[in-house]
Amino acid sequence: MDLAIDYRWRAELSDDELAELTASHGGRAQRGWWDRVRPHSLGWVSAHREGAPLVGFANVAWDGADHAFLLDPKVRPDHQHLGIGTELVRRATAAAGRAGCEWLHVDFEPHLRAFYFDACGFRPTDAGVIRLPAG
Repeated sequence: MDLAIDYRWRAELSDDELAELTASHGGRAQRGWWDRVRPHSLGWVSAHREGAPLVGFANVAWDGADHAFLLDPKVRPDHQHLGIGTELVRRATAAAGRAGCEWLHVDFEPHLRAFYFDACGFRPTDAGVIRLPAG
């Protein structure tokens, strides 16, 4: 596989591209999601291959000051385990730092622990979360 990946910060992406990437790995793609989320983002990193659909994506939301939040990182299944996800996170981390953020937060499912702690350099911390009821 040609691994000529072009990583871009704040590239123009369509809602359809992100919905298709999400669906490619079994995620629930919600049309209109990106159009709603984009205005609240500090930025995003996308991974592209010439002549191919969008390969990867990671969003960075923020509080407008010191805290950034890594959200929705995803890599097309046929491109996983090639270092693309790690590079998306590395670039997102660097961009948040350049923007003046002091902290980058991430939540993840237990099976992704090694990726975030070992490959990406996050550290465990005490945190809390409340699942909010729908509606």
